[in-house]
Amino acid sequence: MTTPTYQKLERNALGRLVLTDAAGTLHEAVVPVRAHPISAPDEGLSLVGQDGHELAWIDRLSALPAPDRALLEAELASRDFMPTILSIKAVSTYSTPSQWTVQTDRGETQFILRTEEDIRRLGEGRLLIASSHGLQLMLPDRFALDKGSKKILERFL
Repeated sequence: MTTPTYQKLERNALGRLVLTDAAGTLHEAVVPVRAHPISAPDEGLSLVGQDGHELAWIDRLSALPAPDRALLEAELASRDFMPTILSIKAVSTYSTPSQWTVQTDRGETQFILRTEEDIRRLGEGRLLIASSHGLQLMLPDRFALDKGSKKILERFL
């Protein structure tokens, strides 16, 4: 198990993360930053102070004590907004730009796909799709999609 390089992690009255480092110094408004948010979200997490400097490094989020892990996961969830595509309902045209209607883990949404290059292959069937407004949508396994979704997606890959 990884031993944290800090003494204590908690929220203050304003809801901001406060880190007490190994020397006992308090650091307010600490921000967790993932080293590899897409390819390895559980590995490599930096706790950064207000000045932008790293205060602590965490090898594995899952190795932390449950209270600290819960605090960091809640903080990361509020910062990392990446809906997961569950199915592709429709596209306006099979050329780009096109408007996509998709079902995500956060409900149905529509976005504009500017070019086929906005669909990034991450390996193992995972795709990252960027909308024209910069929103990133994750498709965790294109091979697990329903038949209709696969048919639509194949036209763009």
